[in-house]
Amino acid sequence: MTLPRTIDVAIVGAGPAGIGTAVALDALETEHVVLERDCIGASFRQWPDEMRLLTPSFPANAFGVRDLNAVTTDTSPALALDCEHPTGEQYADYLEAVATFHELPIYGGVEVDRVVPDDETADRSAAGDEAGGFTLETSEGPIEAEYVVWAAGQYQYPSDGSLSGADHAVHVSTVDSWASYAGQWSIDEDERNAEAERAASDADREPARIAADGAGAAGPITDDVVIVGGAESGIDAALGLADTGCSVTVLDGDGPWQYRSSDPSEVLSPRTSDRLESALTEGRPIDLVTDARVEAIERERRGPVRADGDEYVVRTADGDAFRSRAPPLLATGFEGSLAVVDDLFAFDGGAPALTDRDESTETPGLFLVGPQVAHDGQQFCFIYKFRQRFAVVAETVGDRLGVDTDPLEEYREKRMFLEDLECCEPDYCDC
Repeated sequence: MTLPRTIDVAIVGAGPAGIGTAVALDALETEHVVLERDCIGASFRQWPDEMRLLTPSFPANAFGVRDLNAVTTDTSPALALDCEHPTGEQYADYLEAVATFHELPIYGGVEVDRVVPDDETADRSAAGDEAGGFTLETSEGPIEAEYVVWAAGQYQYPSDGSLSGADHAVHVSTVDSWASYAGQWSIDEDERNAEAERAASDADREPARIAADGAGAAGPITDDVVIVGGAESGIDAALGLADTGCSVTVLDGDGPWQYRSSDPSEVLSPRTSDRLESALTEGRPIDLVTDARVEAIERERRGPVRADGDEYVVRTADGDAFRSRAPPLLATGFEGSLAVVDDLFAFDGGAPALTDRDESTETPGLFLVGPQVAHDGQQFCFIYKFRQRFAVVAETVGDRLGVDTDPLEEYREKRMFLEDLECCEPDYCDC
C-alpha cells in the first residue's frame, strides 16, 4: 500500500487501542490510516515469555458478555487463541488477525516525530471552537490529517524512577524470559548451598537487609535478585524468578500486596494476588518489604561469588541496604508515549486533561485512546476499560466529518460505549 499524504484521520499506534479505534472508524467508512513505528502489537511481543494478560478471556459473546480482552464487539481472544490468559505473543497474534479481517490500512515502520496543528487549527483552538487540521512529521515524510488519534501506548517507554545508579539495574520490560535471566546470572551451586546453610538458623528467612555500614547481626544475606517496585510487573517478575529457584526480595514504598480495592488498577489483580499467596504458602523464596523507598543502586566487587566477582547494593531512604548477585530489576513503570505530543495537552494531576469525548482540552481535533485516558482521577488502564471509549471518539469524529454514525449503535447495544462517566468518580463502587 502507498502511504497517503492527506487523510481524514491518522491513528498513531497499532496496539489494542489503535486497532480497536480503527475498527470503529472503519464501520463509518471514514478515510483513515494507522501509523505504527514497529509492527502490530509490538509492545505485547516484547513481554517476557512467562507473562500473561491479567484479565481472563472467556468466549461469552453469545450470552451478551464481551470477552474482557476483546477490542471489537464480535471477537473473543479466548475463542481465537483457545487460552484464558494469553501471552504477549498470543495477544499480538489476535490483534493481527483482527486487523487482517477488517483489512485495516496499517503502515508499519513509520515513526511519528511530531504533530503540528495547522495555523487555522491553532486560531480556532484559541477561540474555543471545534478545530481540526494537523501535519504529522514522520520518518516517511509529512502527512496531513484533519484529526489525530493518539494510541501509542506505554510499554515501549520504560521509566527508571530517577534512581541514582539506575544504569546498574535492568528494567523488567527489557527481559525476554525470566528463565533466561536466571540462567544468565546463575551462581555456583556450592556457594548457594553454603549461604542457605548460613541462613538456615533463622526460623523465618530474613530479607537481604543490612545496615547502611554493611554490618549485620549474622552477616548480610545476598539474594539472587532484588526487585524495585511491587506492583503488577514487579510481583510477576518475582514469581517468574522464584519458579526457577531464585531467591528474590521485592522492595516497595507502599506494598500494594497488602490492600484490596474494587479497581484492580490500584492494587494487585486477583490473579496476581492468588499466585503470590500460593507461592508464599509453598515456601517460595520471595521476601516482600514495605516502606522501602529506594534511593540508589551501587555495584560492588565482593569476591568470588560469581565469575565477575560483583554484587549489587540497593539502598533505601531509611539507610537499609539489600544485596543481590544479579543486577536489580526495575519495576518502576513507564513514561508513556505522550512525550512526543505533550505540548498539545494540558495536564491535570499528571494525567492529560481531556473533554468528555477524550479530546485534548488544549488542542481540539487531537484525541487520546488507551491506558493513559483518565477521568476524575480514575485511569482507564485495562483493555476492558479503555475499549469502551473507542466508539465515543469514532462518533465524535464521524459527526464532525458529516458521516452516518448509526453503525456505532452496535457498540451501545453490546456495552462497549461508555458515555456516562459517573462510574469514574473516586468514591463510586457497585460491587
